[in-house]
Amino acid sequence: MSKHETPRGLTRRQLLARASAAGAFVVGAGFIAAPNAAWAIETTHLDPETFATLVQMARDIYPHDHVADEYYVVAVRGYDSAEQAAAITAGIAALDAAARGRGFPSYLGTGWERDRVDILRAMEDSPFFQQIRGGLVTGLYNQKEVWPLFGYEGESYSQGGYLYRGFDDITWL
Repeated sequence: MSKHETPRGLTRRQLLARASAAGAFVVGAGFIAAPNAAWAIETTHLDPETFATLVQMARDIYPHDHVADEYYVVAVRGYDSAEQAAAITAGIAALDAAARGRGFPSYLGTGWERDRVDILRAMEDSPFFQQIRGGLVTGLYNQKEVWPLFGYEGESYSQGGYLYRGFDDITWL
C-alpha cells in the first residue's frame, strides 16, 4: 500500500474529489468541513465519507434549496454513535452498491439529483431508508433555527394562542 492510499483502497485524491463533488471536504481523519466553511463536524464512529454520504442522503430525502447543509448535519449527527455505526455503515455500503449497480462510482459520485433520488426510491422499503427518513422528520424540522426558513413562528400557547396572534392574517386567500 502506498503512503497516499487509505486502507479501503481509495487514494487521498479520490477521496477528496468525491467529497468535494458532494459539497463536503474531508479535512482529516474523522473531520469533515464544507468547502464554504459554513459547517464542519468531527465524527467519532463513522468515517468521514460515510457521514458525508449520510448528509447528502438526508438532503435528497427532504430537499430544501433554502436550507443550508449545516442543518442537515445537525439532523443526522445522532447517527454517529457506537450503537448505530455498524448499521449506518452497512446501509451506506448498500446505497453505494446500488449506485454502482447503475454505473456510478458511489452515491456521492452520482452527479444528478434525479439519479440519486431514483437510487433512494429503489430502496425506500428497506429498514435503513425508513430509519433515516423517520429520524429526519424530527431531526431536521424540530430545529428552532430552521423554523423561520419555513415561515413558522413557533408555538403560540404561551402567547395566548393562535386566535389572537395571526390566526386571520392571511393575505393571499
